[in-house]
Amino acid sequence: MEAVLRALEDGSRRTVLDTLTGGPATAGELAALLPIARPGVSRHLRVLREAGLVSVRQDAQRRWYELRPEPLAELADWLDSYRHLLAARFNRLDDYLKELQEKESKHGRNE
Repeated sequence: MEAVLRALEDGSRRTVLDTLTGGPATAGELAALLPIARPGVSRHLRVLREAGLVSVRQDAQRRWYELRPEPLAELADWLDSYRHLLAARFNRLDDYLKELQEKESKHGRNE
């Protein structure tokens, strides 16, 4: 999971993943999306491949990249274990904001 998190920390790699949600793309198509030189694109694709986030297949002279959602599902499952903590904090915030609104409304009527 650490390799997945490291791969996701870069905006260019997230752009590649977002693009691949629409289906496989060639290395050239992915490179056209990024404002960096081809060697940089190749490094990003290698990081994504090593993290298991994309698979690659060779077709003549083209390399096709495809999203592998399994590592993302594993990450989502891990994050879900923390969702209840966030929900509890949002509920407390909601209660506090309602309390403030009630105080404000009572204060406004007394003037």
